[in-house]
Amino acid sequence: KKINNAKLLLIYVSTKYEVDTIKIIKYYLDKKLIAVPKIEDGMMNFYYINSLNDLKLGYFNILEPITNKKVTNFNDAVSITPGICFSYDLNRIGYGKGYYDKFYAKHMDIYKVGLCYKELLLDSIPYDEFDIKLDEIITN
Repeated sequence: KKINNAKLLLIYVSTKYEVDTIKIIKYYLDKKLIAVPKIEDGMMNFYYINSLNDLKLGYFNILEPITNKKVTNFNDAVSITPGICFSYDLNRIGYGKGYYDKFYAKHMDIYKVGLCYKELLLDSIPYDEFDIKLDEIITN
């Protein structure tokens, strides 16, 4: 429900090992603002896209935006968050670089959703003081 009501959807482009976010992007492209992350100088920024044609292979062979329309206003945003696995207490294990945790530390008001296969939702996982909890986890 939070996703449907948000004005801005921050969403990563999935790899073949993750829940398919391309379908989610296609579904919402004409319904709300869509922005995709791009790693620049060790930081994660989000850029608006209007279609899947606004993406090209980039960092770690992940599709990244090629637009120059950087998101500066994160009001009314929901973020779909990647991870290797998630826990019922809303923690996640990411890919080790801390990009999302650093981003969320600067934008605490963003509603954070984890997306994973139900087999990757665990009772608990290790975390530290720099890890930022999600608000919700959606499984298949």
